[in-house]
Amino acid sequence: MKLPVIKHLTNFIEENDQDYVIETIETLEALTEVPSLKDEELDVIGEIISNLYGAIEVDKMVKEGMPKKEALNTFMKRVLGSIDS
Repeated sequence: MKLPVIKHLTNFIEENDQDYVIETIETLEALTEVPSLKDEELDVIGEIISNLYGAIEVDKMVKEGMPKKEALNTFMKRVLGSIDS
């Protein structure tokens, strides 16, 4: 996951609508079922999906009243904590 990408996507959600991101996730998840995709391609799609889900989580925290910068930092700490475990 990349914090600048998640931040950009969070801004996109604020300016547009979360539904666009959810539909994008659904589309990318459907693409992962293409049998001819290489592992590298699946990795890229997976990374994009992870960033999209991250932006949705950050947006949720912001809507619950957390400042955006704090929400981004909290989310990344949670991600890094789960990786270290």
